[in-house]
Amino acid sequence: MGNNLRFYRYQLALFLTVLLAACASQPTAPSSAPPTATNAIINQQHLATLATIKSFALKGRMGVVTQKQGFSGSIDWQHQLSTDNIDVYSPVGGKVANIAKATNGVTLTDQKGRSISAQDAESLTEMTLGFRLPLTGLADWALGKPTASKIDASTWDEKGRLSTLKQDGWEIVYDDYTSTNGVDLPNKIVLKSEKVNLKLLVEKWQNTSN
Repeated sequence: MGNNLRFYRYQLALFLTVLLAACASQPTAPSSAPPTATNAIINQQHLATLATIKSFALKGRMGVVTQKQGFSGSIDWQHQLSTDNIDVYSPVGGKVANIAKATNGVTLTDQKGRSISAQDAESLTEMTLGFRLPLTGLADWALGKPTASKIDASTWDEKGRLSTLKQDGWEIVYDDYTSTNGVDLPNKIVLKSEKVNLKLLVEKWQNTSN
């Protein structure tokens, strides 16, 4: 394997890591309610609305920085309950790859038709990066809700929306929301772990279905 292909795999695996490691969303845990009684009802209503969203589409920009490498570009992400389809673009707009997730695995295909497949996204990142990054909920976090796993800490605004979240080794900050089809959804999310810093700027939520 040549150096160019290894570098190419590394760059695309950064996107794959943050987008697909666990795109199969879990139902939001009841324990995610905020600690204050004053906005608990508003919060539960907001989470109940988010729980009805089984699919979504978004376009946006993403920046990823690891201890070894940085990468930025744009994405077009189509998420369904058990499948995902993501087109990845370079900063100048050229399509870099397509990432497809189905029940039987994950496949990354570049613009020349070369493909890399694995049983799951964590296995693929181990193949390409040399270690597994245990992300467990970006599809939920992108909507502004915790996953069903244990919440280490969280804060909520006066509208019952997530402001900060610590979960699964990640610290997540929601800087802004936008209303889409009557639902407040994040349009700026910053995620940090020990090895990865990620910023997702959603420019357009599309066809969000309830």
